[in-house]
Amino acid sequence: MTAPAPAPRRAGAGGLLLVALVLAASAAGGFLVHRLAAPRPAQLYPVAQGPGNAVPAPPPADTPPPRRIPEKLPQIELPGLDGAPQALSNWSNRPLLVNFWATWCEPCRREIPLLKSLRHARAAEKLEVVGIALDSPEAVRQYATGHGIDYPVLVGERGGLEAANAFGMDTVLPFSVFADRTGRIITVKVGELRRDEADLILDRMRDLELGRISLPAARAQISQGIERLAARP
Repeated sequence: MTAPAPAPRRAGAGGLLLVALVLAASAAGGFLVHRLAAPRPAQLYPVAQGPGNAVPAPPPADTPPPRRIPEKLPQIELPGLDGAPQALSNWSNRPLLVNFWATWCEPCRREIPLLKSLRHARAAEKLEVVGIALDSPEAVRQYATGHGIDYPVLVGERGGLEAANAFGMDTVLPFSVFADRTGRIITVKVGELRRDEADLILDRMRDLELGRISLPAARAQISQGIERLAARP
């Protein structure tokens, strides 16, 4: 699908754009990027911008209860850049970073060099990055080719909204799902991913795999660490 003509709302370059979510969180907040055309209205919640923190704004009174983030990666199958169907299970037995994005989303575009860098820097850990683009196949192919995206990209022109919903998320872009080798979702990062945040999450995932910490401890350390990073001047 192609984005409507009006420009999306976005925070200023110097403002905080993001908030971390862990599985224990019950709400899927995020900053308002763009409303996608959908059979039913998407629920989008903006993040209030403050001088030292980013706090999800309360949803409207008539908002239905938020969906829960699942414990495991959902069964999702979408076409790849070549049109052939690909399932997330194709990348089982390795850590995954599943990034939802679109070519018209500026914060999404800014993330791509980082995602490419993380995939190469964490090759010894067998990290795989999988992009799910809520966009038209032609736009995604052109962008992926033109910007040298070297990780798998699935096209969610059809089925992309359902895929986001399967993760317990409303239509808010970008967001990144971090899952371990067994398919357990460790955390979901809403908003533009930054290097220090990615390293924090992936380091805790490595500690978890090596048995150094428990799953609750990993999630707690990720949540607390993201809060500290967000509070930095």
